[in-house]
Amino acid sequence: MRDRNSLNKVILIGHLVKKPEIRYLAESGRPVARFQIATNEQLYYPDTKKTVDRTEFHRIVAWGKLAEFCEKFLEQGRQILIEGRLRWRSWEDRDGNKRNSTEVEAVNIVLLGKRTAPQEEIQADTTIADVPVDEFPEVSEPIAEEFPEGNTSPDEDDEVPF
Repeated sequence: MRDRNSLNKVILIGHLVKKPEIRYLAESGRPVARFQIATNEQLYYPDTKKTVDRTEFHRIVAWGKLAEFCEKFLEQGRQILIEGRLRWRSWEDRDGNKRNSTEVEAVNIVLLGKRTAPQEEIQADTTIADVPVDEFPEVSEPIAEEFPEGNTSPDEDDEVPF
């Protein structure tokens, strides 16, 4: 049974630390991409009147077609928006030590900023909005769990007894 009063959603905008690492599961051949993005924020200290930049690194994992999208379109330094869920997992390393990790399981990835493709493919100053839509595969499908049973669209009016 799903608790309807909880939400696990993450939205990050940051820059790709390095090109995603793609692997394929041995049993199914399903692709999985792992990578990190960096987000920056400025902290202001009123007592010293100084500003300090702080960078956070986030581990991201993408599965299936989204992993293939990552392999094809994500490059180091690229600014992206990621929507996903927080996932916690534990495992044993080769030495038998128990390890834990928290990562963002990507559900949707949006390319931001300018595309950095080879010159013969697209001019360097062309933005993503100028690239034909057919060049980008569909990267996410609506998740049925997002809508309660019997409600097929978030735009439908619900009767609220007030």
